[in-house]
Amino acid sequence: MAKRISAFLLLVFVCVSSGAAKEIQGAQLPDTLTFAGEKLVLNGGGVRTKKYVMAVYVAGLYLKQKSQDAKQIIEADEPMAIRLQVISSLVTSKKMTEATEEGFGAATVGKTAAIRDKIDTFIAVFKEGIQKGDFYDLVYLPGEGVDAYKNERLVTTVPGLDFKKALFGIWLCEKPAINTSLKEGMLGRWRQGVSQCPNP
Repeated sequence: MAKRISAFLLLVFVCVSSGAAKEIQGAQLPDTLTFAGEKLVLNGGGVRTKKYVMAVYVAGLYLKQKSQDAKQIIEADEPMAIRLQVISSLVTSKKMTEATEEGFGAATVGKTAAIRDKIDTFIAVFKEGIQKGDFYDLVYLPGEGVDAYKNERLVTTVPGLDFKKALFGIWLCEKPAINTSLKEGMLGRWRQGVSQCPNP
């Protein structure tokens, strides 16, 4: 019981909503992001936790139009993005790489061979040292692929809708490796006081 209470208290935070951003555990998620002239709106967000007690990063999903249909979002060949902001000093390049590999495994039900080269190219975005406060923008643009940015600097581009589906599936697939409350939050199913904050 004590462990459950501790885990719950760790996930409780104050959400501050303004005209420009939402604050989740000290991380700012802008209400909109624009890439290559495409304006994307914040669909939802939440906190990635590890072993139910350690908050690792905050994630926000950005779409052209808000949606709660995970499958449709994964399959859609249209602009969208995910922002990850690191909120723990315990996050390392190795841990992010391992977690990402685990996520691709869940998203593809273990069938990563067909996009193995693309996964290896993408994971380069986490090869540099990671510090608390670093943020990553994973942006899909039709006909181009996924542009991966670290702190607004383009690190790599991975082509293909197949890769995009697997990447967004890390957070949105039927049985993601992440905590399910984060998936629910990114789909806009905000829960007051726990892991997410409500829409204004």
